[in-house]
Amino acid sequence: MASIQLASKSLNIKGKDFLTLEEFSPEVIHGLLAKAKALKSASLLGENPSPLKGKILGMIFEKSSTRTRVSFEAGMIQLGGNALYLNSQDLQLGRGESIADTAKVLSHYVDAIMIRTFSHDTIEELALHATIPVINGLTDLYHPCQAMADLLTIQEEKGTLAGLKLTYVGDGNNVAHSLMIAAAKVGMHFTIASPKGYEPEASIVKNAMEYAKASGGSVKVLNDPMEAVLDADVIYTDVWTSMGQESENQHRLQVFNSYQINDALVEGAKKDFTFLHCLPAHRGEEVTAEIIDGPNSVVFQQAGNRLHAQKAILAELL
Repeated sequence: MASIQLASKSLNIKGKDFLTLEEFSPEVIHGLLAKAKALKSASLLGENPSPLKGKILGMIFEKSSTRTRVSFEAGMIQLGGNALYLNSQDLQLGRGESIADTAKVLSHYVDAIMIRTFSHDTIEELALHATIPVINGLTDLYHPCQAMADLLTIQEEKGTLAGLKLTYVGDGNNVAHSLMIAAAKVGMHFTIASPKGYEPEASIVKNAMEYAKASGGSVKVLNDPMEAVLDADVIYTDVWTSMGQESENQHRLQVFNSYQINDALVEGAKKDFTFLHCLPAHRGEEVTAEIIDGPNSVVFQQAGNRLHAQKAILAELL
């Protein structure tokens, strides 16, 4: 456990919020990955440390969840703490209490707040008024905990991050935004292919390009998926219709039809490419069963790594 303690001393992010990866240096990101790897190894050996004994994580959900809820709750328990599931409709939030008041009240009861919500403005307001760390479990703009699990998985599979080509095919959504920032920070070559009108936010792309310049990586935004996957080390996709977009589903199925990850598309990638998907997946839509259930896919290892990446974040922040 010496390596875990050493990583803990070097990151110096105790008490900070975890809203996006833009606020964290490459050194901190690599430190969190090292801690996640150490915690994962310890867990596999049955040697779970308990640095969060007596600590409580309040988990607010405005969006439903499988991986986020279970991984955060299990992670807190494994680290010796506890987690409280707080459905927004069960809180006074559901009856009109302000975000600011909720933040101030919860700061007296729990040691950190994790929220999975729609508007990114909500989590920024929560963090502004809370006196405890606030963790982004997902907003419409960002999904930083997912990106940390993604980096951990790629590192496990490829042995490195810097210099790899990571191609994301699909909607320029919250997952794409955080993945782009994460890849740029650690020196990867990130390419995204989206239909016209569905590209990632221009301001986020601009920032990611600056991070890539500093790290030796690169960021490209394309519309052609065939061009995007050429020589890719990693191919990533997500559902075409996210929560809150259900009314657009039929239209999106048509728009994204040529962006499916299938045998024909991956022909241009490296033979040993790794396939990632943040789940849940819709086989036959954004990816074929042959790919997601095939030998290049590590999507369930990736899902499992949510637990370990988040344990590292929790242990460092609390």
